[in-house]
Amino acid sequence: MQEQITNFINYLSVERGLAKNTLESYSRDLKSFQKFLSESEIHDVREINRSALLTYMAKQQQKGKANSSIGRSMAALKSFFRFLLQENQIEIDPTADFESPKTEKRLPKVLMPTDIEKLLCQPKLSTPMGKRDKAMLEMLYATGIRVTELVSLNLNDLFLENGFIRCFGKGSKERIIPIGSAAVKYTQEYLSKGRSRLLGSKANQALFLNFHGNRLTRQGFWKIIKKHAKDANIKREITPHTLRHSFATHLLENGADLRSVQEMLGHADISTTQIYTHITRNRLKDVYGKTHPRA
Repeated sequence: MQEQITNFINYLSVERGLAKNTLESYSRDLKSFQKFLSESEIHDVREINRSALLTYMAKQQQKGKANSSIGRSMAALKSFFRFLLQENQIEIDPTADFESPKTEKRLPKVLMPTDIEKLLCQPKLSTPMGKRDKAMLEMLYATGIRVTELVSLNLNDLFLENGFIRCFGKGSKERIIPIGSAAVKYTQEYLSKGRSRLLGSKANQALFLNFHGNRLTRQGFWKIIKKHAKDANIKREITPHTLRHSFATHLLENGADLRSVQEMLGHADISTTQIYTHITRNRLKDVYGKTHPRA
């Protein structure tokens, strides 16, 4: 089965063009399933049936896995078996019409505009890293790009004079996103007075650099945003995705149309974007309840 998994991951990478993080996620889920098959003494994919899948799901639940994690794992298995069927390595797809456990849709956590303002004011502009942090936070909130997309930006992805940036999202899909004047201003300040000091004598096209002049990582940014949130005394939990969620919600609250927000976020399906409309409706209800005399 290992060879079949390798061929499948190569197919996803080369022919489907899926992102590195997605490929790693598929690999982890399939290796977990492979381990289960080994423990169950199933050595051929043609022996896998609906009963085996149900047993696997039950074991995942016994381990305390969330329904969302199990659902993601089953999505990987469905893709894998469709691939095997397409390659004529199996005659029957055991995942056909197989339903994953239903997951409760959680509303994304967003910050109020006042908390966003407090967060954005934290970086100290007197240091190169402070200039970098300010530019990163402003850009993240201005564009709604994912953190992976943010740290993957290169110098040639900036079109600041025209008010745009270019990023490559899931499946290496390119999109052009407008960027606000504040983000442009602080990115230019970082480029002119901060980046060169972090870069030193190295040659690096990465936009955002760490102290050693190398490309900043997702983990590095996680630490940065946590630190600034703590300094801002923001009580709500903040993840690197929080500014992305806040970007989308604040746009919709101020009248942006859903299709435009979908395009900027890089969502393939508009139903993914629609979850932000639930947040705005909930806020409207809250405001109404607090302010209407006969609410």
